Amino acid sequence: MFVAPLEGWRRAETTERRTGKDWAGQIRRLEDEDFPDAEKIILVMDNLNTPSIASLYETFPPDETKRIKDRLEIHYTPKHGSWLNMAEIELNVINNHGLSPRIPTIEQMREEAAAWNRRRNKEACKINWRFTTADTRIKLKRLYPQFE
Repeated sequence: MFVAPLEGWRRAETTERRTGKDWAGQIRRLEDEDFPDAEKIILVMDNLNTPSIASLYETFPPDETKRIKDRLEIHYTPKHGSWLNMAEIELNVINNHGLSPRIPTIEQMREEAAAWNRRRNKEACKINWRFTTADTRIKLKRLYPQFE
């Protein structure tokens, strides 16, 4: 799931697995097809081991990896904090309001996800993010340094 919350754009993609090479291919698509004119792409990602720059090196030649990674600015959500990630909000929307309850094949899943992408992007549905810095300091208090 990729989300540009201020632009009202998203792309949910279905793959058979969730490997580093799958992620690398999606990142190249994000840069080359979804946002080819962007100078910098800011990614906010969870702390899984699959999405990493190492996955780019495992998938592409060094010059291609450098081209891709030079356009990325990556920020990771705190461990157990993926609920902060706006892509998680979109996953909740697609799960609760976008897909049929039972999808028998991966091809049908891809078709339904593509239809959902088109519908949400046509509507330019934006995310109304209401979690403030003050809320973060309360909710994630244990992650902030304590000074005496």
